Amino acid sequence: MTPDLAADAELAAKLARAAGRILLEVRGCDLLGGKPLGGAGDKVANTWLVETLRSLRPDDGLLSEETKDTPDRLTKDRVWIVDPVDGTREFGESRWDWAVHVGLAVNGVAAAGAVALPDCTGPECENGRGLVFSSHAPVPLPAAQAVPRMVVSRTRPAPEALAVAEAIGAELVPMGSAGAKAMAVVRGQAEIYLHSGGQYEWDNCAPVAVAQAHGLHCSRIDGRPLHYNNQDTWLPDLLICRPEWADRVLEIVAGLALTPSTAR
Repeated sequence: MTPDLAADAELAAKLARAAGRILLEVRGCDLLGGKPLGGAGDKVANTWLVETLRSLRPDDGLLSEETKDTPDRLTKDRVWIVDPVDGTREFGESRWDWAVHVGLAVNGVAAAGAVALPDCTGPECENGRGLVFSSHAPVPLPAAQAVPRMVVSRTRPAPEALAVAEAIGAELVPMGSAGAKAMAVVRGQAEIYLHSGGQYEWDNCAPVAVAQAHGLHCSRIDGRPLHYNNQDTWLPDLLICRPEWADRVLEIVAGLALTPSTAR
């Protein structure tokens, strides 16, 4: 029997939460730092996620950043798309803005998923530490700010994003991983996340599933729908934003003639 999407989203949330806790334990050992820590975290979390999904959803396909891809997933209607550490650099540098992504694409659509922010602190976090967002448990969006805020790469903001921000008078909010940026819009910390430097399917499948469930606009920056479980897993661009800003942002992007950046 095929699981329903609510059960899939609940599983995704449990997996993302557990992987986040594992990653915090790995980092808390204080034996590694920087790139070695990031690499170790990727491997440990990936093993947990992949082995658990293969055990609990043996009939589904699987695509993970840290596992060798095979064409078998292309024959499946249901494919789990996983990023064990989104923002490996931020994780290795002991920053908060990294995430765990567990998404499910059904017939190419981001249908269910969860994003964990294990190192997020604040009054809204579980036990004072960590947040998990699920497509099955959306929360009301906070009120939008009158002056829009746009999350961008903290090291290499894309020229398209900078041009849109200038056109609408948006405040730039530099941030690390794609998951952290997308969840900033869900959390009401920003109104717009526009990325044009290229990503892979695991970078945004889970964030898109969660963002859509919360009523946000999600598309390519030319307005086309996002499609997953492709043979080529590269996705050139992404827009996640409050629905009231979607038409205006898409209109501005359509008038731009910029060379896409390589920001991640």
